[in-house]
Amino acid sequence: MRTTLTKLSLALSGVALWPAAAFAQDDQPAAETQSWFKAFFWPDGPILGNLIILLLLVMSATVMGFTLMLIFKHRRNQILPEETRDEVEALLAEKKYREAIEFAQDDESYLGQVVSAALNEASNGYAAMERAVEEAGDAEAVKLLRPIEYLNVMGNISPMIGLFGTVFGMIVAFQALVSGGGGADPVELAGGISTALVTTFWGLIVAIPALSAYSLIRNKIDAHCAEGILIVEEIIAPFKPSGKKKSAASGAPGRADRPRATPKPD
Repeated sequence: MRTTLTKLSLALSGVALWPAAAFAQDDQPAAETQSWFKAFFWPDGPILGNLIILLLLVMSATVMGFTLMLIFKHRRNQILPEETRDEVEALLAEKKYREAIEFAQDDESYLGQVVSAALNEASNGYAAMERAVEEAGDAEAVKLLRPIEYLNVMGNISPMIGLFGTVFGMIVAFQALVSGGGGADPVELAGGISTALVTTFWGLIVAIPALSAYSLIRNKIDAHCAEGILIVEEIIAPFKPSGKKKSAASGAPGRADRPRATPKPD
């Protein structure tokens, strides 16, 4: 699975960077295509601005590949496999507690690890099992949420990188204006402004999908984890005390069972 996802990420990177490969070819594209390419991928401006655009293109491809990997990795049947639940319930029904604990420990899914933590506390009572479910659930949820923070980071820093290119491009444009004594070469002036706008554009292109994917995948993981806690509570329900207390007067006859006094004749 990881190999397939890696190949998919590389393929997406190639798709995102196809303009650079096309630009490197010997055959010259049409004038309109070349103008479109220079407008969005390689503007006529300072080389630093073009390197910033190239960095944002790589980040965009990385975000797409990483998002697809997380979507496949955090599907419900990966976090809460039905086979794990069925097998654990079957072993507990047969009172094979040791086998159930070992099976859950070997299962690396969220459900398996939380069930394992709960069953390991069975000897300490149901209250200890409930605490173990909460603690293990929180710990496993953190493990699931930690990788998606990379999407959050890229979504937040990409506009800053774009803003850096914007500031740099505007500085270049104004320097050209100053060096020309107010009558700068329109090509140099347009090159700086173009760099400023294109870097901002690509910064937003990276940030919007990254932050959207981060929010959607995070909510998806939270929902699966909450459902997992309910499933584990159902699995360990047989360990819960019945709570039925015998009445203190259960051995004594009730009021209705007491012999009634026979009235004495007058």
